[in-house]
Amino acid sequence: MPVSDVQYFPITLPFLLILAGLLGVMGALVALRLLRYASETMQISELSLLVILGLSLIGSYVNIPVAYLPAHRLITADEIRFFGMTYVIPVVRQTRATVIAVNLGGAVIPVVLSLYLLVRHQLYVLAAIATTCVAAVCHFLARPVPGFGIALPIFVPASATAIIALALTRRRAAPLAYISGSCGVLIGADLLNLGAVRSLGAPVASIGGAGTFDGIYLTGLLALLYAGLSRYLSK
Repeated sequence: MPVSDVQYFPITLPFLLILAGLLGVMGALVALRLLRYASETMQISELSLLVILGLSLIGSYVNIPVAYLPAHRLITADEIRFFGMTYVIPVVRQTRATVIAVNLGGAVIPVVLSLYLLVRHQLYVLAAIATTCVAAVCHFLARPVPGFGIALPIFVPASATAIIALALTRRRAAPLAYISGSCGVLIGADLLNLGAVRSLGAPVASIGGAGTFDGIYLTGLLALLYAGLSRYLSK
């Protein structure tokens, strides 16, 4: 399969613009000092937070192939609607295998940041509990879609993460939400369903890409907004 067939934005242009708009809102929050409070809680500079979010959005276009699985059948299309969202999948005219790939913006960057937050805040036990809970919820609700891969309701990761993180800790809810939300989705929706991918006939199965990227990205925004608002309201 040509490399160009593996690279594509996992969501349609309207929703991509919405996420970009949310990133713009985060930049505007600098003027309100909310992002400063969030950066203090996460222990990451304001500029770094914006750069990471921007790179994550841009990086959603990049899929890194890691394996190939023989496909029973292939279904290709430009777009697939699921859970009220329209997702983009690549059109592959000729292929003999399903490409297993890792999405740069939806898997690599969130995992690296999660590891940093995990060590920085010493959240080993809480992160293990929260991630397990989020993964269980995501695995229960994730659905295999023929020709597409694994799909998940867009607001489930962010909502479940907020409830679980706040139930476990208030002071460190922001970094815990980012860690458990990102890793919980990747484990529960993607990794635990890799066994079902082969029979779906999807040309590309992207870990952290189409079907889960939007939930992971919104979880990161949720963690930052919660951190900023909580610190702002407490002053």
